[in-house]
Amino acid sequence: MASRTVRLDDEAERALAEVRAATGLRVSEALKRGLHALRSEVARDGGRIPYDIYRELDLGPGGYATASSTDVKRGVREKLKQKLNR
Repeated sequence: MASRTVRLDDEAERALAEVRAATGLRVSEALKRGLHALRSEVARDGGRIPYDIYRELDLGPGGYATASSTDVKRGVREKLKQKLNR
């Protein structure tokens, strides 16, 4: 069995104290259970691809692009013409 040194900030220390008070667990047992819970969460969400995260983001209404991403040069030229009033 390995021995580890862990540094906790004030918020994490308070959370650990609350867990210990509610459950009566020792510090090491509370941390082990937390690691097991995190491992389960990672295994459950591990199959996500970047598009899954993108799909969950709220990017606002959109619709303000002047050109498609495949036609960037034309879009930049048009915007520069508008900016320079030509």
